Amino acid sequence: MRRSSLLAVVACAFGMAPWAYAQPERLAVDPAHTSVVFSISHMELSFCYGMFKSVGGDVMFDRQDPSACQFQFVVNVGSIDTAQPKRDQHLLSADFFDAEQFPQITFVSKAVKLVQDANGRPVYQVAGDMTLHGVTREMTLPVVLVGDKTNPQSGQTQVGFLCQTTIKRSDFGMSGSLGPIGDAVGVTVSFEATPPQPQQPQ
Repeated sequence: MRRSSLLAVVACAFGMAPWAYAQPERLAVDPAHTSVVFSISHMELSFCYGMFKSVGGDVMFDRQDPSACQFQFVVNVGSIDTAQPKRDQHLLSADFFDAEQFPQITFVSKAVKLVQDANGRPVYQVAGDMTLHGVTREMTLPVVLVGDKTNPQSGQTQVGFLCQTTIKRSDFGMSGSLGPIGDAVGVTVSFEATPPQPQQPQ
């Protein structure tokens, strides 16, 4: 399917005319409506779940030209929460994240392609660089466009995305306790992006 046809299908799926939006928009990740959740195997008996509470980022959203879209994401490692404070402190130590030396996880896109999943949903295949534990690797993330709306109260754009993927922590030099603790980490990121709020004068 040609890109113009695919764009028309996506536009109709969201109840809008293909020409309804003409200009790309620079949006900011909304931390209040963003969740970064992970899961990892423990002793092949259960899965431990956790999340990062402090995240941010920017999105350049171009409805006319998906290849012009950009995604940047930042996770503050120190905000990890597995509901067990002692475990969180261990995860922040040099045995795992080494948060003092590597305080952030980042992802910066380099190329974006729009496709459709098996259910006909628009999916952005986002290729970019992920930096974790001081190691940068190129990877491609499937970012589903969940919704694209105008807030009836503010009149501002609200765009929602969902990314579900799996990474190997050993690829990023995090090899502590491999075996008892799994290597594969399931990651789910659900986030909204809205126009950045103007900064208040000092």
